[in-house]
Amino acid sequence: MKIRFLLFYILLTLPATILKAQETNLVEISGRVTDQANKEPLPGVSVYVRGTVTGTATNGNGEFTLKTKLKFPFTLVVSLVGFQPQEFEITEPGSRLDIALVTQTLLGKEVVVSASRVEESILKSPVAIEKLDIRAIKETPAPSFYDALENVKGVQMTTSSLTFKVPNTRGFNIPNNFRFMQLVDGVDMQAATLGVPLGNAIGPTELDIESVEITPGAASALYGMNAINGMANLLTKSPFLYQGLSIYQKTGLNHVDGIDAEPSILSEVAVRYAKAFQDRWAFKINASYMSGTDWRSNTTTDQNPNSLNTANPAFAELSGGNNPAYDAWNKYGDENNNAVTVSGVNYQGKNQTFLVRRTGYWEKDLVSPRVDNLKFDAALHYRLSDNAELAYGYRIGKMDGVFQRGNKIQLDNVVVQNHRLELKGANYFVRSYVSLENTGDSYNVKPMADNLDISGGGSNSEWGAKFKTALQTQLNGGTDLATAMQLARQAADAGRAEPGTPQFQNLMHTIRNINNWDHGKVISGAPATGGAWLTQKSRLYHADAQYDFVDRLSFANLLVGADARVYEVIPDGNNFVDFTRPIEERTLPGGNNVYYKKFGAFAQLTKTLFGDRLKLFGSLRVDYNPEFDPKLNPRVAAVYTLSEQHNFRVSYQNGFRFPALFEAVSYVNNGNVRRVGGLGYINEGLGYLDNSYTLTSVNDFNAAVNKDVTAGLTANEAAFKNRDVLQITRLSATRPEQINSFEVGYKSVLFDSKLVIDLDAYTNVYDGFLGQVEVSVPKSNTVQVGSDEAVIAMLAANRNGQQTRYRVYTNAKNKYNNYGSSLGLTYNFYEKFTLSGNVNYNAIKTNDEKDIFVTAFNTPNWIANVSFGNREVVKNLGFNVVWRWQDSFLWESPLANGIVPAYSTIDAQVTYRVPESKITLKTGGTNLLNERYIQYAAGPTIGGLYYVAITLDGLLLK
Repeated sequence: MKIRFLLFYILLTLPATILKAQETNLVEISGRVTDQANKEPLPGVSVYVRGTVTGTATNGNGEFTLKTKLKFPFTLVVSLVGFQPQEFEITEPGSRLDIALVTQTLLGKEVVVSASRVEESILKSPVAIEKLDIRAIKETPAPSFYDALENVKGVQMTTSSLTFKVPNTRGFNIPNNFRFMQLVDGVDMQAATLGVPLGNAIGPTELDIESVEITPGAASALYGMNAINGMANLLTKSPFLYQGLSIYQKTGLNHVDGIDAEPSILSEVAVRYAKAFQDRWAFKINASYMSGTDWRSNTTTDQNPNSLNTANPAFAELSGGNNPAYDAWNKYGDENNNAVTVSGVNYQGKNQTFLVRRTGYWEKDLVSPRVDNLKFDAALHYRLSDNAELAYGYRIGKMDGVFQRGNKIQLDNVVVQNHRLELKGANYFVRSYVSLENTGDSYNVKPMADNLDISGGGSNSEWGAKFKTALQTQLNGGTDLATAMQLARQAADAGRAEPGTPQFQNLMHTIRNINNWDHGKVISGAPATGGAWLTQKSRLYHADAQYDFVDRLSFANLLVGADARVYEVIPDGNNFVDFTRPIEERTLPGGNNVYYKKFGAFAQLTKTLFGDRLKLFGSLRVDYNPEFDPKLNPRVAAVYTLSEQHNFRVSYQNGFRFPALFEAVSYVNNGNVRRVGGLGYINEGLGYLDNSYTLTSVNDFNAAVNKDVTAGLTANEAAFKNRDVLQITRLSATRPEQINSFEVGYKSVLFDSKLVIDLDAYTNVYDGFLGQVEVSVPKSNTVQVGSDEAVIAMLAANRNGQQTRYRVYTNAKNKYNNYGSSLGLTYNFYEKFTLSGNVNYNAIKTNDEKDIFVTAFNTPNWIANVSFGNREVVKNLGFNVVWRWQDSFLWESPLANGIVPAYSTIDAQVTYRVPESKITLKTGGTNLLNERYIQYAAGPTIGGLYYVAITLDGLLLK
C-alpha cells in the first residue's frame, strides 16, 4: 500500500457537505487584548468562534483580526493559559473589542478531551484523568515535559535510557509496555515491530507541546487495542493560534560523581516557526537535537545464587563471589541457555557434577555510552470553511539508546516517521496516517555477548570440556574448590576477546553487522562469528473517523467512531519471517510480507438529568482481528454533582487487548532459544504448544538427576527415576487478553476554589494475561513427551543435540486481580503559593495456584509526590520544588529478577522571565542530592541531572 493511495482514499470519502462554506458575506472582527493588572498587551492569546474551527491569535501588540462567514449571532472565546477565559456574543459586523484578561488563580478549571473523546470539565470526567497544560509544563522542575509525567498522579515511569522512557499506570509494568497507548495529535507513536512508543523520540519538542492528558487505567472501550492499562494524549500547538519564531537551548550536566562515567554535558536545542495567512492557511516547522552521555546499567546483583538448584547448593564454598553459576543483572552470556553441566569430576572421593555458566560480558562493554535524538516535524493547515480544516503533517525521529524487551537492545540510528492527513470540524474528524519504522544499525546485546564468547572459547560443550580438564588438574594438585573453579575458568577462556582490545572491537564490529544470530560452531552453515544485527522494517497504516451528534438528538448526545489498522512487516529472516515457507526455509531473508490487521467501531451515549446534576455515559466498542473472534468492549459510567462542588463518579468497563505484533508473529532465534509469537499456525510442525516440557521442570529434573548421579546412578537410570519431575506444557494458541475494570472517584473544589481534592479507587480482573513461558521440545518434535526417548533428551548433556528450546507468548491460566487507589491534593494557600501532592497505592492479589509463567506486576505498593511552588514569587521570578518517593518492590521479567530498592529524589527549578525581550531563563536539577537509584531490575543507575535552559518565544510576531 502506498502513502499516496491511502491519503487519496481519505479525500475521496470525505462527505461533501462538510466542505461547503456558508453562503453569507465575509465578516471581520478585530480587537486588542491586554493584561488587566498592568495594561500591557498580551501576545499569543487564542481568539476563536465557539463550535467552529475558525480562530486566530493576537500578535506582538495584543491585536487580532478574525474573518468569518458565519451568521449572527455567534460567540467569540478569548483565552490564554493563566488567565480567566472570556466569551463575547457578536451580533453585528464591524465589531472592535477591547478585552482585558484577568489572571486566573482558581483551580479545577481545566477542560479535557481524552476521557470521553469530547470536551468536558476535568471535574466531571467519568474516569480518572490528569492534565499538564502549558503553564504546568513550564513550571515543572523536570528537564523536559515528558519527564514531568513521572510526577503525575498514578503514573510510574520506567527509564531505559536518556532517550527512551515509558510511562505506565496501575500495574504490570514492563519497559516494552504493550498495554499503554501514547498518541500525538491522534497518531499512535508506537514503533510497530518493537511494539511500543519509543518514549518521546519522535514526539513533540519542548516548544510545540500544548498539553498532555493522562488516563490511568483501562481506556480500551473508546480507544481499542493498546489502551488496556491507560493512555497518554499529547496535543501540540496549532499554527493558527501559536505563531512566530521560538528558540530553546538547554545545557545540562550528569554523572557528576564520576562513578559510571566522567561528568558529561547534555545539550538540547529546539526551534519552532509558525505562520498563518489571513486565517486560512497556516504552517509550522519544528526541529530539535539532543545529545549526551547515557545512564549506565552496571548492577552486579546475582539472580542465580548458590542456594538455587540451578547452581551448586551442595557446595557452600561456592557461594557469593565464588559462585561459578553467577548470573548478573547486567551481564550477558551468563544466562540459563549458557549453563554448562560439568560431570564426572573426581572431588572428595566421588564423581561430582557442577553447574557453571559461561563468563559473558558486562553491558557497559557492549553498548555505547553516547546517545542522541534528532527530531523534525512540519504541518500545513488549510481552512476550507468555518467548520472544515484540512491538515497534512510529517514527523520523523532518529534516536540512539538502550531498549529492553526480552533482552537489551542497543538502538542505533533507529528512524521512525509518519505522514498524517486529517480533516476536522467542531464535531467531527476524519484522519489517516502511515508510520514507517527502520531499526537501522541496532543490535541485540544478548547474541552479541553469546557470539563473542563462542568465537573466543568455542561452543558450550567445547568450553565445558576445557573447563573440566583444568578443574580436575587443579583439584588433583590440592587447590581448594573455589580457587580451582576460578583457575579453570581462566583456562577455558584462553583466547577470549577482552573488552578494550583491538580483537574485541573488530570482532564486535563484525558481529553487529550480521543478521543471523546463530554461530557456525553451534549451527552448521551459520556465519563463522555469528551475528547480532537487529534489522526490522515495518509500516503501520491507520485510518479513523469520529462524529459527534451534539445538539442533533433531543434525548441524548451521541458520539460514534470507527478505525482500521494494518501492520506490514518486511521479513528479515531472523525476527520476522514468511510463515508460508517450509520450516527449514523460514529463516532465509525475504519472502512475502507479513500482515496483521485490526478493525473497530464504537458508539457512546451521554445523558444529563436533574438539572445537569447527573450525567450518564454508556459506550460500546467492537474490535475485530481476523486471527480472533470479534470482541465487545462496553463501558458504563455516571457522574453526580452535589452542591456544584462535589463530583462523585463510578464506572465499569470490559476491555480486550489483541496480542501486539511482536507477541503475535515474531520468530526470533536468540541464544539458541527460539522466541515465537502466539498465533496457532506458527506452531505447526514445531510442537511447542502440545509436545514440550516447561523449562522450570527441566531444570528441576536435571538437579535431581545430578544428585542421584553423585550417589552412584548412571545418568539414564537417574533420568528414568526422576521422569515424573518433568511437566508437560499443554499450551493453547494465544487468545486476546481481557480486563474487567471497576472504578469510583471523587473530585471537588473547596474554600473559594483554593483547594482541589481528587480521589479514586479501582479494581481490575485480568483473564488470559499474556506473557512468555520457555519450553523444551524433545528431538525436534520427532518423539512424544512422556516417552523414554523424550526423558533422555531432557538431560543437560543433550541440551544442544536433542532439545529445541522455545520461548512462547501465551496466556496465563489463572485470573489476576489487582487493585489500588490514589489521592491528589492541590492547595493555593496564599496569593500564588501552591502546595500539591499525591499518593498512590497499587497491589495484586496472590493466587493459590502457581501459573505457567510469572505475570510480573512490577509495581511498587506506594508512590508519593509533593510539590511546593510559586509561579511569580516576585515580579517575573518563580520557583518549584518536587519531592518524590517510591517504595521497594519485586521486579520479574525474562531478563532479570530481584528487588528494586526504595528511593526518593528532590527536584527543583527557578524561572525568570524578561517579557520585553521575550526571554525565559530556567535553571534547576532533578535528583539534586545525586542519590543513585534504579527503576527496574537490570535498568540503568540514575543520578543527578543539573541544567540551565533559555527560551525565546514569540519572535517575529507583527
